[in-house]
Amino acid sequence: MDNYTAIGRAEGFIDATEEQQLEAWQHLIDTGMAWTLQGWFGRTATHLIEEGICTDLTTNKQEDN
Repeated sequence: MDNYTAIGRAEGFIDATEEQQLEAWQHLIDTGMAWTLQGWFGRTATHLIEEGICTDLTTNKQEDN
């Protein structure tokens, strides 16, 4: 997924299923984009990680080992 599509799905200006929205958020977290965009993205990403809906990059790397 490219960054534009991920941002669009996360913000809702590109139609997506709930699963596609979560994939978009995971992409933004994995690429670090969630932390460089406006504050809402970072706060939402943090919430999704805290709720166990998405995983942070550190967790993803540990699972790969």
